[in-house]
Amino acid sequence: MEETLTAPAAELPSESEAEFEQLYRRSRDDLYAYVAGLLRDRAAAEDVTALAFERAYRRRRSFNPKRGTRRAWLFGIARNAALDELRRRRRQATLATEPVDDAAIAPEQGAEVALRRAALRGAIASLAPRERELVALKFFAGLTNSEIAAVIGVSETNAGTRLHRMIEKLRRACDEAA
Repeated sequence: MEETLTAPAAELPSESEAEFEQLYRRSRDDLYAYVAGLLRDRAAAEDVTALAFERAYRRRRSFNPKRGTRRAWLFGIARNAALDELRRRRRQATLATEPVDDAAIAPEQGAEVALRRAALRGAIASLAPRERELVALKFFAGLTNSEIAAVIGVSETNAGTRLHRMIEKLRRACDEAA
């Protein structure tokens, strides 16, 4: 007599697990870009992004929709994880040399593009850490002003004003470098 073995049916994910999976799929690339922009280290950005999703998954039931969107909540968790990493780095010895820039300008690119990119990199490097964070949230992660406001804990109007001032500061710095 032959027996047929069957595996038990897999449980369907709960509603909060399904929502979290959807949040993960919609936000993972933007969240990584944001963290990579803050840390300027791809490997560390991968670790911090994974840590942020892990923390968010463990705390998914504590999300309060009255305080903002799930996406803004997630970026707030990632922000805290990235700031923890930056604080940890400050406690360690600094590198003897700068790490290799994987996004360095290729020689075959035009001189004009190379000059503009170098000016922009220099301008971004001259920004205060809070201003660099705005660059990362807006241009690396692609967040809206309302999402940025929720992440950094200010009004949407204030976030827009800060972004405008920061962009003007970048423009002036790039114009001076040209």
